[in-house]
Amino acid sequence: MLVLGIDPGTATTGYGLIRSDSNGDLVTVAYGVISTPRNTSPESRLLSIYNELTDLIALHSPETAAVEKLYFQRNVTTALAVGQARGVVLLTLAQKNIELVEYTPMEIKQAVTGYGGADKTQVQAMVKAILNLNEIPRPDDAADALAVAICHCHAYRFKQLEASQR
Repeated sequence: MLVLGIDPGTATTGYGLIRSDSNGDLVTVAYGVISTPRNTSPESRLLSIYNELTDLIALHSPETAAVEKLYFQRNVTTALAVGQARGVVLLTLAQKNIELVEYTPMEIKQAVTGYGGADKTQVQAMVKAILNLNEIPRPDDAADALAVAICHCHAYRFKQLEASQR
């Protein structure tokens, strides 16, 4: 199963593609960010996210996608911008008929580190360890997107095991 993990944002949208085999082993396929220039209009930034995500999907053909749920932030302007980017991501996935699952930041941290209150550096270190990478993925948004994909792989495998016990 090829999973696309996404950490949405207007300036930087992180993505991570992970393949999970039948044994539950995880292999990194690709990761990075979709960056939009600060001086660009909001609608142009959203269009860039859409176009680059569409190209990424066409290149890798993921079977499923996982996106971090938006949580309330103190800065309402930032929350609205992230919400717009997230909307573009959800629309793109729906247009491409890619199954989507959403996870809260706490669920992602729990799945990756075993502790829902883990900090960013702990999550990044575990992403590196779980995926057997030589270094922590950069920028942070790419590491976060890989964490979302890892979370989905673990949740999917758990659901399969649970179903086989019935």
